[in-house]
Amino acid sequence: MEKIVKTELSQTFSDGPSTEPVRESIRESLEAQEVQLLHPLAMHSIKSRGRHASEPPCPLRTCFQRDKDRILHSKAFRRLKHKTQVFISPVGDHYRTRLTHTLEVAQVSRTIARALRLNEDLTEAIALGHDLGHPPFGHNGEEIINEFKAFHHEHQSLRIANQIEPMNLSFEVLEGMGQQKSNETPETLEAQVVKIADRMTYLHHDVEDAVRAGLIIETDIPKALCSILGKTRQVRLDTMVIDLVQASQKSLNARKAEIRMTPPIQGAMNQLRQWMFKHVYLSKPQLEQKEKVRRVLSNLYHFYLQNPCHISENIPLHPEKADALERRIVDYMAGMTDRYAIAMFNKHLLPNTYGDKPEAICQNAPFETNMMVTYQEDQI
Repeated sequence: MEKIVKTELSQTFSDGPSTEPVRESIRESLEAQEVQLLHPLAMHSIKSRGRHASEPPCPLRTCFQRDKDRILHSKAFRRLKHKTQVFISPVGDHYRTRLTHTLEVAQVSRTIARALRLNEDLTEAIALGHDLGHPPFGHNGEEIINEFKAFHHEHQSLRIANQIEPMNLSFEVLEGMGQQKSNETPETLEAQVVKIADRMTYLHHDVEDAVRAGLIIETDIPKALCSILGKTRQVRLDTMVIDLVQASQKSLNARKAEIRMTPPIQGAMNQLRQWMFKHVYLSKPQLEQKEKVRRVLSNLYHFYLQNPCHISENIPLHPEKADALERRIVDYMAGMTDRYAIAMFNKHLLPNTYGDKPEAICQNAPFETNMMVTYQEDQI
């Protein structure tokens, strides 16, 4: 297909043979534009360190555009639509899921990257892929799975991209995806942008969802923080983004490869995060939910240990490793959506309704909702 496209792109339309030199591909033109338009410290596509397996370049897209498309078309990305952001398996249409969170992170990251003349395609690819490895039930699910087997969702994102659903992504995209939760500074400025934009974004939208769920009201947020960041969610997000852009511009102008915020805004953002942990993320209703999640995931894990035949054949097994089965179970469970995990719990660990076929519990009947608190939507 690529050879055909290359031929078509380089053809000239005349009655006789052309004496003009072959035109550069669209990709090469885009790469040249990057050199002219992007900041010298930005990551240019032509400077990429490449992929694990070499492959012919696309005639239309830069390497980072191609990576973005591969992530967007992956099964792991599609499953994010039914994975928890904060509120488990929400029924309401307006609650964030892991997918909508990812899209909002990508939007905020692109805005920052464009303002700083960084590589938007690399930035977006990292943002779209940064949560691919998130398990069901959000961070509660991550903490519980980590009790069975060492697990961090950013490392799982790399396992998905490299082994479970191989995408052969560029080094810079993988490096950015793997550094989002570590204490280390990512190698590229674009990955640094996504790392901070992720925090800005979830502080922005988690407040709205917590208000919708009735855990807090907007005026509960300390006035001291509002006086620095703003009284509304929109103003607070603007304040954080603009501060980051202005502070980072000064660093870049001084040829420092650093994405940063000013100390007052950075400090206020960190205090808001601490407040959210106390009043939302670690609130009593959320901790009660965590114990229910533990029941589901713990029982499923031990069921699959005893019944590995029920693990999807799409999950690779590495029999040469001593912990091959445990790792395969974690890979399988981490890929589950909230509702699929609940359905598998119902199917394998709860009694069947008299007269039902076992598979009907998962495939035909609605999954059990009374095991979890579902956050109902309002009528707006």
